Amino acid sequence: MGVVGDICQRITALKPGQIHELEANVGILEMVADLAHAQVTVYAQAREEHFLVIIAQAKPNTSVLQYKPNLLGATVSATEEPLIWRTLFSGERISGQREWALGMEVISMHTFPLYDQNGKVIAAVSFEFSPEEAAEGAHKVVIDTAYLLLTSHRMEAVGNVYRPLSAQEGIIIVDDRGQIIFANAAASSLYKVFGLGKIVGRKVYDRQINIRLAQKAANTRQPQETELEVGNIVLAQRAIPIVKGNQTLCTIIIVADITAIKKKEKELLIKSAVIQEIHHRVKNNLQTIASLLRLQSRRTDSVEVKAALRESVNRILSISVVHEFLSQQDAEYIDVAEVAKNILDLVIQNMLEPDFNIQTIFNRQVIILPSDAAISLALVINELIQNSIEHGFVGRREGVIGVDMTIMTDEYEIEIWDNGIGLPPDFGQKKSSSLGLQIIRTLIENDLGGKFRLYSEGGTHACIAVPRRKEEG
Repeated sequence: MGVVGDICQRITALKPGQIHELEANVGILEMVADLAHAQVTVYAQAREEHFLVIIAQAKPNTSVLQYKPNLLGATVSATEEPLIWRTLFSGERISGQREWALGMEVISMHTFPLYDQNGKVIAAVSFEFSPEEAAEGAHKVVIDTAYLLLTSHRMEAVGNVYRPLSAQEGIIIVDDRGQIIFANAAASSLYKVFGLGKIVGRKVYDRQINIRLAQKAANTRQPQETELEVGNIVLAQRAIPIVKGNQTLCTIIIVADITAIKKKEKELLIKSAVIQEIHHRVKNNLQTIASLLRLQSRRTDSVEVKAALRESVNRILSISVVHEFLSQQDAEYIDVAEVAKNILDLVIQNMLEPDFNIQTIFNRQVIILPSDAAISLALVINELIQNSIEHGFVGRREGVIGVDMTIMTDEYEIEIWDNGIGLPPDFGQKKSSSLGLQIIRTLIENDLGGKFRLYSEGGTHACIAVPRRKEEG
């Protein structure tokens, strides 16, 4: 049960079936308010005699008024709302004026009854709008149409097509004969671009108008939505039929010029394709550099040079892994666990002796990071796995390397561990001159703003803590 149902159940004497019908009515109240350019408020009789309760309220996006505050669940006496009270007990449709509060502007007001399936009045709805709106002769058509929309739609039909309107959208109302009986300024301006000075009074199936969506909605008695390209202009159209029984009384057409939006979407798609191609080329270039370093390694007899070149190759390939992921997707975000798994496989393939038996254990939660952070973390993971293979299993022919990734409240925790010989007794992390550890500390502390620690416990454990950004939470 929603807010409306909760208020009705607590404060009114309405039956469950009647409450359900009111919930269906107010499901599209925001769009009704936008269509009518009015504040729309729904009242029901309170359990307390001579009092009304406000059960729903919506303010328009299409008009600027000095609004009353949201008063959902508030009770008001019948003497404060005489027009509402009369409509609730007589079923009359009433037009009038009122002052919202002392010193506030006088506004126009229309009240209508809301019925249950048995034809009993169970609530009243008020449309309150500025006198300037009321002065326009066609505004009554809009108010009447908004009321018909409120009372005729089916709850199961509520969907995205009933979304609220904006002041820039064109509104067209078509009667049961297919004739346009109302068009707001936005709709009139839009069709002037097509050479039509006036569209009110024309038929929607006229060759120059040709709003086929309205005909389809009227015939099927179902809301319709489409995009239409006319010359260099792209239009978004919504057609909402108002149906009573098996008859379409009228159809509301919402038209919006989305040419600029579509142009931006196309530009973004092109930009995304270009960026993906750049990542693909960067990956290829990095792999070419790695191949050149491998060739150089084969030409030297120095064990130290070979080791240094091999480490450099792995560092380059760990960066290329991230660019490979980026070349295969649109977003500039990376699943770090997938990167870590690929790097682990790469390092094992490039560094492990053929007769060494290694087992890998991978426990992970999905950690998504921006590409720049993912590259830094990829380099760190590469260095740690290299160190583990190079120093962790001296004198052994088998071992285990594990990667654990956990999402905490404020940070990501990544642990890379092995069951090897552990750290030397005199090892001092801060004093170490190892290039790999210098790279690790710089990337974690400076680039990622995180923390790093090493310790021995049944092998070597490297723990990384990276703070979570707000947008990643």
